[in-house]
Amino acid sequence: MNDNRLGTSVSPYLRLHADNPVDWREWGPDAFAEARERGVPVLVSVGYATCHWCHVMARETFADPEVGELLRRDFVAVKVDREERPDVDASLMAAASAFTQQLGWPLTTFLTPDGHVFFAGTYFPPSPVGQVPSFRQITAAVLDAWTERRHEVDANASAIATAIRQGAEADATARTGADGGGAEPRLPEVDRIRAVADQLAQAEDTTYGGFGGAPKFPSAPLLEFLGDVAADGDGVGAGAAALLDRSLHAIRRSELTDADGGVFRYATRRDWSVPHYERMLYDNAGLLPVAGAEQSRGIADFLRDTLRRDDGAFVAAQDSESTIDGRRVEGEWYRLPLDERARLDPPPLDDQVLTGWNGLAIRGLAVAGARHGDDEMVELARGAAEALLATHVQDGHVTVRSSSTRGASAAPPTIEDVGLFAEGLLELALVTGDVRYAEVARGLVDDGLAGRFDVDPVLAAAGTATGEQPQTALRSGTVGLASAAAVLAALTGDDAYRSAAARLVADRAVTGTERPLGHADALGVALTLRRPSREVVVVASDPADPLRVAARTARRPGTVVALVTPEQARAWSAAGFDAFTSRDGADPAGYVCHDRVCALPARTGDELAAQLGAPLDTRLG
Repeated sequence: MNDNRLGTSVSPYLRLHADNPVDWREWGPDAFAEARERGVPVLVSVGYATCHWCHVMARETFADPEVGELLRRDFVAVKVDREERPDVDASLMAAASAFTQQLGWPLTTFLTPDGHVFFAGTYFPPSPVGQVPSFRQITAAVLDAWTERRHEVDANASAIATAIRQGAEADATARTGADGGGAEPRLPEVDRIRAVADQLAQAEDTTYGGFGGAPKFPSAPLLEFLGDVAADGDGVGAGAAALLDRSLHAIRRSELTDADGGVFRYATRRDWSVPHYERMLYDNAGLLPVAGAEQSRGIADFLRDTLRRDDGAFVAAQDSESTIDGRRVEGEWYRLPLDERARLDPPPLDDQVLTGWNGLAIRGLAVAGARHGDDEMVELARGAAEALLATHVQDGHVTVRSSSTRGASAAPPTIEDVGLFAEGLLELALVTGDVRYAEVARGLVDDGLAGRFDVDPVLAAAGTATGEQPQTALRSGTVGLASAAAVLAALTGDDAYRSAAARLVADRAVTGTERPLGHADALGVALTLRRPSREVVVVASDPADPLRVAARTARRPGTVVALVTPEQARAWSAAGFDAFTSRDGADPAGYVCHDRVCALPARTGDELAAQLGAPLDTRLG
């Protein structure tokens, strides 16, 4: 009798498997207790709702009643949504790297009842293809090892778990300092950080743009790092700016960008053609801070028209597949002209709202809206912030990582949720002048720095909780937390925030000077921390005041720009943000301070521009 337990899941990915003839369980202690009682291994299959190859494996393998019977008899089968449970995904990915370097999703892992991985792979077809064995061959081999060489299985699983635990301990030591927080971390020197832009120039695909061959990803964190170096100035900055512009142009003018402005996850060919058609919130949100006005407007339109819910929050993604003429096909809907799409049902949405990913969108929309003078982008950011504050935050703390129309997931919030949401709220506060967002962000940063995160009980018992791992496509929550802490240091005058930011990114930034892919976001924050702090506060009630316009060019590493009215300045000062103290005069003024040593107030846009220096980033059009 089928005992599939996914039908009531909040996760859209888990519900896609609710009709499988497999006795799926959700990840948790109960599943592993069942495996321990029965003396069988645990199959954990990880994917996400818009993953094409996850859909393929579901149709080919998990819809097969014979496979369902095999798994029911010899395993406990567990489904995991990597978006809902990034902590579990990170731990299993770390273990899987011992078996294959071709990591991705679907991720197929086999664990002992103690939660230790002893074999892993990715997609397995229903029949052997070349050197890739079939799923049934894999399960047969796993069962043979489990029954005939159990001692070897346990020893290997224990060794992998020990390596993961040691790696996590080393990461924690690097973040906090060997003495638990007292040692000052060593950030890479500015010249070493900026030299990474030269490394990237050498890796550029000079024929088609971007970096590397196929598959080719937009790599938003890498592009934002180039933007940071470009804004930092001089010859290296000019080269980084040109490289960034060429990369953005390639993305904008290729098949990777859809006719409605949204950007696909990656291209399967070097020339950016034949996209992998799923569209992720994080890719699109990540491009907003560096894209030009036309490109960012197109992305914002896609977020507004496709991923935005009625309450203002953004859902996670849109699928690559749709149903046309009764057939489930990949990409065909996207290849139609926009007017022809309207007569067909669009690809379905991954409709969960993720706190961290919404933080990315809030940040991207706020930055792009301020930079390009686009008020609607700022309002989209505000709408998402208000939706998340109403549903995912309680008493000033993030309490929900993922929710959907079916309620809130039981998955615990992670550093991604706290760090990226805090960073987004701070950017929105600086752009709108609304101190409420900054006050919540300050509390979230304090939570993040205190490490107030629940560790999954299965991972805790197994000793395999890895913490957040660097990613190439998505800004790290650890880096977001560091960035938010650095901003708070500038606004409050509390240097403890700046020291905490340096501890969070120093180790990653050092690694990034040699291997920037996956660490570029940390390099950007390290560059900010290496630069003298510069605080720019513009106090003007008129949104079109020339002082506000001049401040649009001021964003660069080490600089924090706040736009407020006199009334808002008083509210910021009352809330403990010292950068706004005595900045509430009725006459418009711009205040520029370097490490809290301030120039005379600028009374005109020209005066402020002169104090800020010549604009270093001219990509405003």
